[in-house]
Amino acid sequence: MRSIWNGAISFGLVSIPIKVVNATESHAISFRQIHLDDGGRIRYRKVCELEDSEVSTAEIGKAYEDADGTLIPITDEDLASLPITTARTIEIVAFVPADRIDPLQMDTAYYLSANGVPAAKPYVLLREALKRSRKVAVAKFALRGRERLGMLRVVGDVIAMHGLLWPDEIRATDEVAPDAAITVRDKEVDLADALMDTLGEVDLDDLHDDYREAVEELVTAKAEGHEAPAAHTGEKTGGKVLDLMAALEKSVRAAKESRGEEADEDTGTGEEAEVTRLPSGKTAARGSARTAPKEVGGKKSTSTAKKPAAKKTAAKKSTARKPTAKTTGTTGTTAAKRSGGTAASRTGAKKTAAKKTSTKKTAPRKRASA
Repeated sequence: MRSIWNGAISFGLVSIPIKVVNATESHAISFRQIHLDDGGRIRYRKVCELEDSEVSTAEIGKAYEDADGTLIPITDEDLASLPITTARTIEIVAFVPADRIDPLQMDTAYYLSANGVPAAKPYVLLREALKRSRKVAVAKFALRGRERLGMLRVVGDVIAMHGLLWPDEIRATDEVAPDAAITVRDKEVDLADALMDTLGEVDLDDLHDDYREAVEELVTAKAEGHEAPAAHTGEKTGGKVLDLMAALEKSVRAAKESRGEEADEDTGTGEEAEVTRLPSGKTAARGSARTAPKEVGGKKSTSTAKKPAAKKTAAKKSTARKPTAKTTGTTGTTAAKRSGGTAASRTGAKKTAAKKTSTKKTAPRKRASA
């Protein structure tokens, strides 16, 4: 790995010569700009405005642009001679517990390597001291034209340094937080906890960049003259569940099913939640174990109501003559209406009533007197 900075770590009177190397690398796929008409490459050329000619990298230096547009040249020698101790030194200013560092401050990560044999012993000494104390070192250093804040910690047998943003570079959260005061019920938090437990942990080494792999497949297919891979539409999840409890319960069930576990009674009945429009214009989720459905008219109640209506009809038919058959049919229809049945179920009730009346017409008259 190529070093990007050479200097020393300094804490107290101890100085450790080190080399800095990037600890991370990007595997993102980069694209080039082309002219759509002919596919020609679009390039950015560095051109001097005064001469109107292209210049090479070796001919390019730095300058600071003043408020009035004046350019003040600044050389690397000027920057190296700045009267600050961090120009070539990572100066440790404190050792603090790791939880004192806000993760929002974390920036680029680097590995610090001992530069030469004499640097090995003080390097190992600092590494072991950091391990035993279970603390991290807060340091200041200058890199790429500006002074930065850093955090040193042990990774395996190496001292790693994370560049840190300065505290005033972290934006306040006032404009991002929800405007209204929102409260959540304990049961909702319990369900969220259950969902977190069900999802469990993950080995970060098992995670990979699906998007990059898909782009690589696309590029390979186009290079070989094949058709682009079909888009993955994903699994349909149905309509939106607007009730938070129903959404949580459904998520817990789905997570348990994906792990091969059975859903508990506490987290749902196994039925999919559906949204029902209430008279007030609000929505509520049905199918939840916590909300017992009321006995209202529907297909299920119609089938239950048919049987008693048919029995009642049969009992009346045995005592009635032909003129009563019409009344009996009406009674069966009324029963079907009350049970909330559809037009088809009411017609079925009429036919059933008429059929049973004709079969019972020959019943002995003795029972009619009873």
